[in-house]
Amino acid sequence: MSNHLFAEIRSRIADPSKTFLETEAGRAISFADMLALSAQYANALTGLGVQAGDRVAVQVEKTPEALMLYLGTVRAGAVFLPLNTAYTAAEIDYFVSDAEPAVLVCDPGKQDALQATADKVGAKLQTLDASGQGSLSTLAGNAAAEFEDVARLDDDLAAILYTSGTTGRSKGAMLSHENLASNARTLVEYWRFTADDVLLHALPIFHTHGLFVATNVTLFAGGSMLFLPKFDLDAVLRLLPRASSMMGVPTFYTRLLGAEAFTRDLVKHMRLFISGSAPLSAETHKEFSERTGHAILERYGMTETNMNTSNPYEGERRAGTVGHHLPGVGLRIADPVTGREVPDGDVGIIEVKGPNVFQGYWRMPEKTAEEFRADGFFITGDMGRIDEKGYVQIVGRSKDLIISGGFNIYPAEVETAIDEIQGVAESAVIGVPHPDFGEGVVAVIACRAGSALSEDEVIAELKDKLARFKQPKKVVFLDALPRNTMGKIQKVALRETYKDALAG
Repeated sequence: MSNHLFAEIRSRIADPSKTFLETEAGRAISFADMLALSAQYANALTGLGVQAGDRVAVQVEKTPEALMLYLGTVRAGAVFLPLNTAYTAAEIDYFVSDAEPAVLVCDPGKQDALQATADKVGAKLQTLDASGQGSLSTLAGNAAAEFEDVARLDDDLAAILYTSGTTGRSKGAMLSHENLASNARTLVEYWRFTADDVLLHALPIFHTHGLFVATNVTLFAGGSMLFLPKFDLDAVLRLLPRASSMMGVPTFYTRLLGAEAFTRDLVKHMRLFISGSAPLSAETHKEFSERTGHAILERYGMTETNMNTSNPYEGERRAGTVGHHLPGVGLRIADPVTGREVPDGDVGIIEVKGPNVFQGYWRMPEKTAEEFRADGFFITGDMGRIDEKGYVQIVGRSKDLIISGGFNIYPAEVETAIDEIQGVAESAVIGVPHPDFGEGVVAVIACRAGSALSEDEVIAELKDKLARFKQPKKVVFLDALPRNTMGKIQKVALRETYKDALAG
């Protein structure tokens, strides 16, 4: 019995000497190097006592070593748990308490703040910094460069990615080896990736987009990556002539369009631009096509499912849609109350089923049962319709999810933090259009009688409680929040009132 996911990665390496990854500084890692480095990290983890099924929680900067740690975790038969680098120590404490990892890896600068969190669950705390150095890299550097991969079946867990709900309690989406492998397999074929592709990788790797879509697709195709620590406009413009493909969030493309150096000639050799993680506006799609001659390919996925749909590689890439369901993925639009499928053109809840769909929520069997239909379809919570040409169009979300710069923000979590501020009577958090991030957070607050708060005071109170991307970009104060006859805060009305609040 083999390690299901890594065995397929290994089987697709045609030339071990070929470069798999190159950093902006010119450091090159071949596929042979990848095998050796990931083996060293697998040996380091098992040396720390990690066994099959154990969780390895990781909050580190994007480096080649962090990527090798992901692959080493898979090879060790453990479960990779990436955490957003912007999360505060208080937020990390919840994830660690819930997942109970055997090892917690963090930046050395956060070691003191997270030691008690690790000790609470018996996790061994290791470090890895932005240059790829730390206690874990030292262990790996002293370990053997060969490793006998731990046997894992297709339905064994490979990763847990946390995604929040409107209740504010984060849920761990359990992803199996075949969930990840099947999606990578499908996308390589659907998007026509080959060993000749060079992907410009500027996405974070704590997120499904950068870790599983971009990285796994490159591995399964046997292609190469130009690996940037983050999206840097100058670096992207400099490296685009060496790339054949790029994956990004809408913010990447709006920033490129704002650069005079981003010309048709600069990208005439490019094969494919892909956008996801947040809605791409029709205006951006049109402007990009006119500027470059390339139509951005927009697709739709979720933490729980990887990719579900995609605009076609060949054929019309329709602005404002996310294309058709991928091969092997079932998709339907259902009435949110009855669960019955609705006719094409009608709006309903998007539901999906396939080998890409996760195994359920970690230690939440009741929540898992709520989110699946009896016939196995997963209820995504996204509202959509299928148009006259069979393209899926997402029209909104059944919950008040805000997507800013590709990151999910759940209002209830932000509202809870705001309501704890002395002087706040109640709050409502909404997402409104933002010219750079797609959506931005606006907090509408009603203060207690006799209290007076300023926007700066509210932001200061939230600084150490919430990751920066969750913090409001604007705070509005009202005497009272608008409510309907049932006493429910009218967020739709607030979004309409403040739709231009971040336009500047």
